[in-house]
Amino acid sequence: MLQKIISYFKPYLRMGICIAFSGGADSSLLLKAACLAREEGLLSLPDGRDTSPARSTAGSCQPVSGPEAPAKQPDGIPPILAVIAETKLHPHEDTLQAQRLARSMGADCAVLSIDEFQDPQIMNNPVNRCYLCKRLIFSSIKKAAQEQGRLHVFDGTNQNDTTEYRPGLCALTELNIHSPLKELGITKAQVRELSAALQLETSHKPSTPCLATRLPYGARLDFGLLNRLHEGECFLRSLGFYNVRLRFHDPLLRLEVDKDAFPLVLEHQADILRQLKELGFLYITLDLEGFRSGSMDVGLK
Repeated sequence: MLQKIISYFKPYLRMGICIAFSGGADSSLLLKAACLAREEGLLSLPDGRDTSPARSTAGSCQPVSGPEAPAKQPDGIPPILAVIAETKLHPHEDTLQAQRLARSMGADCAVLSIDEFQDPQIMNNPVNRCYLCKRLIFSSIKKAAQEQGRLHVFDGTNQNDTTEYRPGLCALTELNIHSPLKELGITKAQVRELSAALQLETSHKPSTPCLATRLPYGARLDFGLLNRLHEGECFLRSLGFYNVRLRFHDPLLRLEVDKDAFPLVLEHQADILRQLKELGFLYITLDLEGFRSGSMDVGLK
């Protein structure tokens, strides 16, 4: 199965490959496979040498602040480029971890600062917010990739994502973003299995969707509130919880954790209540259905 992903990338190597990289399980597997495809591609060159410009073997990472001249590599294979979108709706520590991961895999990487809060439509958190965000983010990633000489952009959408409410997938289609895992029918469970076989540290990393998913549609996005929700989730993970979501239905805070972690909630009840109330939340409840991805999408088609 890994070889299928590697083979998928090979026709694109000389044209330049850009991975939209979040540092999560899906995009990490994708970046690793692309780097392996490049390694195999370099071995197949006539003289077996990498003719791309000199670079650190550990990869490089730098911010993208403006247009850059496309890399000139007519005879070789450009390094794989990981573009990390640093946004208001994703924690800063995710960006730092993604940078470290990209460098460790030998990829070049660039950090692209994107402020979704500048779009009043996104701020109003409509039902199609994911489409608006993906359109904004991937338009910027595609432009940055082309400016650095990478003609094709790939993202980590997997087969399971097609069974959920994901309006952002329409934006990827419109922008001609490739989704190898989805196209090859690879599921999330298979992503984790392959990642474990490759000894990727992301093999058991929980999914971390954007912070806007903590609010109901129609609730205006507030940066301060989202930061407090993130801080609360970080505290809960420090207690040993794996999947954690704090969903805010003003004034009620709904806690989602895996059902087998319910005893842990009761064990740390006093600490949880104290910390979340210090963050300004008045009413705190445990969702008896447990953690479930996309619980704010109930009732949507």
